[in-house]
Amino acid sequence: MTKMAQTLTTTPPTTTRTARLSAWFERRMPVLLVLPAVILLLGLGLIPLLYSLGISFTNWNLQDPVQQFKGLMNYGDVLGDQRMLGALRNTAIFMVCGVTVETLLGLGLAQTLVGHLPGKRFITPLLILPAVVSPIVVGFTWRMLYDASYGPIDHILSLIRNQPTPIVWLVNLQTVYPAVLLTEIWQWTPFMFLVMLAGLTAVSPELLEAASVDGASAWQIFTRITLPVIRPVVIVAILFRALDIFKLFDIIVPLTGGGPGTTTETASLYMYILGFKNFRLGYTAAASYIILILFAVLLTLLLRRISKETD
Repeated sequence: MTKMAQTLTTTPPTTTRTARLSAWFERRMPVLLVLPAVILLLGLGLIPLLYSLGISFTNWNLQDPVQQFKGLMNYGDVLGDQRMLGALRNTAIFMVCGVTVETLLGLGLAQTLVGHLPGKRFITPLLILPAVVSPIVVGFTWRMLYDASYGPIDHILSLIRNQPTPIVWLVNLQTVYPAVLLTEIWQWTPFMFLVMLAGLTAVSPELLEAASVDGASAWQIFTRITLPVIRPVVIVAILFRALDIFKLFDIIVPLTGGGPGTTTETASLYMYILGFKNFRLGYTAAASYIILILFAVLLTLLLRRISKETD
């Protein structure tokens, strides 16, 4: 009788293994669910990154089937490439000027529309429209607007001055930079406007009313209350736009093609020419990694500065 009771109360080994296996799967189920996506992202991102790193140490040129290991020679050549330095300078000019103007205009428009403005529901969608247009379309559209023969901009200037005013905006060295910047600012100021409007909407109305009751002017309220509150939002918006302009390519190609000469050639456009027109893949990969390192250093410094200011 005792042996039969022991047999009935003993758990079968198969059941124990199943329970352990079930517990193991339950503990690791989150990892197992995420693992395929992680493997896919690593395959799509890490493998091409390592492959391009290997290419950067060779003289791979599609016009020459012979590949030779060059070590760090490509990197040294890129650092001494005056055209690359000029492209980086142009990119920096577009970044600083474009982001500055877009931030000021976006903040001004958001400050104007944050209150109960008549027609706000219609004005806001109209201001957002440029940001939803493809940059390629924007580039070709503004190229036609700047045309000296049939462009409306020169036509309007001619009407204002009451005499023909044929300005070759995209060929003249004195006007090409403002023309490119105007196009970039026209398209991406709405993005800054939306971000700033979201930040201003989060400012407590009671705080602004209390400051107004205490006798603070509109400028004092804006500089001492509104700006400090939305400062993190402004910094993030500036960072996003700086990252985007650093990759400026799709507006430049249809608008100026980097011309006249290489006056408006950006780093992204120059690397495109190196890789897909001159077929110098090894040199292009080295240039890409130098820009990646430079960009990572600048981004790290900016993030450290932001973290110190927001703490």
